[in-house]
Amino acid sequence: MAYHPFRNPWLKLMSLVMAVLLWMTVTRDQSVERSLHVPLEYQNIPEGLEIVGDPPGTVDVRVRGASGSLGRLESGEVVAVLDLRAARPGQRLFHLLTDQVRTPWGIQVSQVSPPTVSLEFERSGRKIVPITPSVEGEPAPGHVAGRVVVSPAMVEVIGPESRLHRLTEATTEPVSIQNARTTVRDVVTVGVVDSALRLSQARTATVTVDIVPAAIERTVRDVPVTGRNLQPGMSARFTPATVDVIVRGSRDAVTALGTADVQALVDLANLRPGRYVLAVKGESGATSGVVRTEPASVQVRIR
Repeated sequence: MAYHPFRNPWLKLMSLVMAVLLWMTVTRDQSVERSLHVPLEYQNIPEGLEIVGDPPGTVDVRVRGASGSLGRLESGEVVAVLDLRAARPGQRLFHLLTDQVRTPWGIQVSQVSPPTVSLEFERSGRKIVPITPSVEGEPAPGHVAGRVVVSPAMVEVIGPESRLHRLTEATTEPVSIQNARTTVRDVVTVGVVDSALRLSQARTATVTVDIVPAAIERTVRDVPVTGRNLQPGMSARFTPATVDVIVRGSRDAVTALGTADVQALVDLANLRPGRYVLAVKGESGATSGVVRTEPASVQVRIR
């Protein structure tokens, strides 16, 4: 079929007009420069090394391109990338070049600031430390927190060797015992305070806090003073003959105590006849303890 250059003249004219309009639009979109604050990524860190200190997380770059293209830039489209495969322990300098900045098509990087980044590297280590549970709040009136148990009891932490050397414990999210009357058990996240360190794997722990009745004190009055280890054939007389014994324990145990359940004892071992001033030792059942006696000592006459 023969070629006819004037076939479809209106279609060809329309195409020509659209091309002219497109050219005019592009030429009006002038080339401009803009300064951006962009994230700095670290890649290819050698195994067994850690970046320590406070490495920069962003850098400033100047980019050039059409004003429309720059105006449409979104966060994260321009990123500076630093290759650390040559890193080794100690303080190191790395050049950050314009071609190490990722940009969308049509946008060029004319400058990076700072052009050199200083980083400190340290060998990585591992350490197993105990988990110390964090407990907050106060139990209900008349109750106190007793034994606190955490499971697991230990956790492995990874990080720079110098930071691991100073680490003595991991901790947990706070476990609240506010107004508790019975045992509190909670599953919480485990972590370390030092941001340069991390757990070898994400862990949770079960923290159990025993809530027990608060101990109270009670005075058992007029408890007879008795002697022990008195040599055969001798007798002892105590002045005063009775003392008050102050005991401490749970409310139920202490309330149930009577005079017969408490003893006020004076040790008379190896003493000859004569007059003495000796200390009184109070004793009670296993569920309560003696705080003191009043008076703390008595006069003793041995015959």
